Amino acid sequence: MRARREFRDRPDVEVAVLDALADRADEGMTVFEIRAAVEADIDTIEDALAALKSDDLIRVENGDDRVVIRVADRVIPDPDAETNTNRSFVDTLRERFGL
Repeated sequence: MRARREFRDRPDVEVAVLDALADRADEGMTVFEIRAAVEADIDTIEDALAALKSDDLIRVENGDDRVVIRVADRVIPDPDAETNTNRSFVDTLRERFGL
């Protein structure tokens, strides 16, 4: 699952983190799981997490034995929202690659 369109105008690593967290919105992810899902070094991921937290797009929760990071509900797309079926293949590629 991808983060909502209005949150995709951020740096690539932040968008990748949001997308990874949106995929696992129910259970959340640890920093190590995010590191495995996002192709960036740990320092870049930490900077992205700090920026996302300061913008209230993620929340950090202390679990049983680990710290879990969850995406804010407003970042997750509404599955009931109508998708635009009139978009061309080029429009889809532009959105996917941020062009």
